[in-house]
Parts: sequence; structure tokens; C-alpha cells
Amino acid sequence: MLINGRCHCGNISFQLAWTPEPSEIPARACTCSFCTKHGGVWTSCPTGTLKVVVRDPSLVSRYAFGTGTAQFHICSRCGTVPLVTSNIEDRLYAVVSVNAFEDLDPSLLRRSAATFDAESESDRLSRRKRNWIADVEYVENGN
Repeated sequence: MLINGRCHCGNISFQLAWTPEPSEIPARACTCSFCTKHGGVWTSCPTGTLKVVVRDPSLVSRYAFGTGTAQFHICSRCGTVPLVTSNIEDRLYAVVSVNAFEDLDPSLLRRSAATFDAESESDRLSRRKRNWIADVEYVENGN
């Protein structure tokens, strides 16, 4: 299944190839203070591929807090946070916001809360390596 998503203005867009075809898509509402304030609900497909295209990189702000091991990509034009990345052992991993999806049947989403406050940094990075999208292409100045 090919899932398209983007920020509100379209400056940051992504295409997630979800393989194999999902019968449902986990949608994790993170309970950290940033995600709570921004309505962050994330998903990933460890066996999928993700292509991110940023039209104007000068309009993307990256924010990291806590352990500083993840970067929230925020469009400074429209304020949307369509993805989070983490660079682990020279490899880029990502999760995407289900709120940025375009034309996806919402009945596929299985929403649940996710709390990671008690994780150590090494446990957090190990979880991301297992569960986040590991095949990520990030293109800046794209059309």
C-alpha cells in the first residue's frame, strides 16, 4: 500500500510504501509533552520504505528535546509536524504522523496511547531500530 502525506502547505511531503499490505495501521498517540501539545499520533512500518521531499528546507525547523535523539520536523510556514527522524549508527530512521496522511481510509487506523518516559536512552534507540522505518530517503529542494 502506498500512503501519501504532507504538511498543510505541502512544503514537507512523504510517500510511505507499507509492505506487506496492512489490515490495520497502528497509530500511537505519544504522551510526551511535545506530542501532547501538538496532537502527535505516529506510525511506522519497519518493512516499508519512506521517501520524504522538502521543497524549501529554509522553512523546516527541527526540534529535539529530552535525550536529543529524535528530531521533530516542523514546517515553519504552516506549523505541521509530519515526521520524526532519529539517526542511529549512521542510519536514518523515521516515524510519520497519521494526521498528515492524505486520502487514507480512517477505519484502518488502530489508535492507542504510547508512553516512553521510563525508557533508558539505549532502550529507546533499540526500540526505534526494531520498530521505526529504516529505509528512509530524505530529499531537500525537491519538487
